[in-house]
Amino acid sequence: MSDIIIIRQITADDDAAIAAIIRANLEAYRLNIPGTAYFDPELDHLSTYYDAAPDRRAYFILTDAAGTVLGGAGLAEFSGLDACAELQKIYLTDSTKGKGLGYALARAVETRARELGYRRLYLETHTALDAAIHLYERLGYQRIEQPVPTVHTTMDRFYLKEL
Repeated sequence: MSDIIIIRQITADDDAAIAAIIRANLEAYRLNIPGTAYFDPELDHLSTYYDAAPDRRAYFILTDAAGTVLGGAGLAEFSGLDACAELQKIYLTDSTKGKGLGYALARAVETRARELGYRRLYLETHTALDAAIHLYERLGYQRIEQPVPTVHTTMDRFYLKEL
């Protein structure tokens, strides 16, 4: 892996690679079950989903200098709370974990959320994802009760951050 890291908007060329990274992460934690992102209908075509509403959604891809996809993170409108977006599908390859790149991706999402006029970010995760929970709490996300019924019914931890 090159030391040069690039964060950019997703393209259709990234779809297969990021879907594979997301699925591999969920499989590693035995979360490749209904009620998780593993079965999201848009998972194999994230670029289409996020590009369909650029004024409300965005997805960032993390690559090395050679263009190898190392991870990604996105945001989309969240109707459960006022002026709120949801931090979505933040996943990295195993080789990039623990290097601060999750923070970089989350910051890119937060910046874009502010640019789109959102005042807060919501997220849902699972207690099995200790590293993710650590990341969210270090970034200032506060644990909350489940605000509304969610699509990802297996998720059991919910967070909110005021931007």
